[in-house]
This record gives sequence, structure tokens and C-alpha cells, in this order.
Amino acid sequence: MQFHHIHSKTKFRSGQRIGRGGKRGTTSGRGTKGQKARAGHKIRPALRDIIKKLPKSRGYKFKSFQIKPTIISIATLNEHFKEGEMVSPKTLVARGLLDTIKGHMPKVKVLGGSELKKKLIFKDVLFSRPARVRAK
Repeated sequence: MQFHHIHSKTKFRSGQRIGRGGKRGTTSGRGTKGQKARAGHKIRPALRDIIKKLPKSRGYKFKSFQIKPTIISIATLNEHFKEGEMVSPKTLVARGLLDTIKGHMPKVKVLGGSELKKKLIFKDVLFSRPARVRAK
């Protein structure tokens, strides 16, 4: 017997292409076809798509979360209060000059636009610099 007389009993068929990496062989545990079977697949989370659909807000704007005081002028105090009366957030709310903020008394700041003509007693009230000068 010579080498050219030797032939296989079964016909030659090409081997199945196996997946590279992993210990599973064939598809390497990735199932068959589809995006998840491919190398470098990245599926975006649903939240990312929602975010991408939102319109972009241009520029940077800082919105302060600090509650700013409610403003009242010296002129309104001249109109609504008598000589020697107490001016406080409670009395201003009682007279209807201010509203409560979510059930809380608001911080009050007096602005000086005119001269204070009466002597008033102030309690828990902030003043602007011109109002402090005019209220004395």
C-alpha cells in the first residue's frame, strides 16, 4: 500500500466556524445572530433615549433656592399704620398687605422710596440701606 492509495472513509466536510473566546465553542454562549451576538455591542438604556429627546436648554442659569424677602415700601407703611404702631410680618398679614407663604410668615424687607412720617415700632423686619437712613 502506498500513500496515494489512502483515502478517508467519510467525505470531507468543512468544520463549523466556532466562536472565538470563552469555553462554549460554536457561538461562545451568545446565542445566534442579532445585536447581542456581535462584538462591541452597546444597547442604549431606555432612559438615555428619553433624555436625548428632551430639548436642550441653552446657557447656564442659576436659580436660587433661597426664599427672598417680600418687599414693602415706606409709603405703604405711612398709609396703613398709625403713630406708634408695631410693624411686623404678623401685622402686615393681618392688614392684608402681605400673604403667607405656604402657611408660614414671610420675611419682610422695607424699601426706602420716601420719607417715614410717623414713629413706628419695627419687629422682625429687614431694611434696605436707604430705608434704614430714612426710618431713623
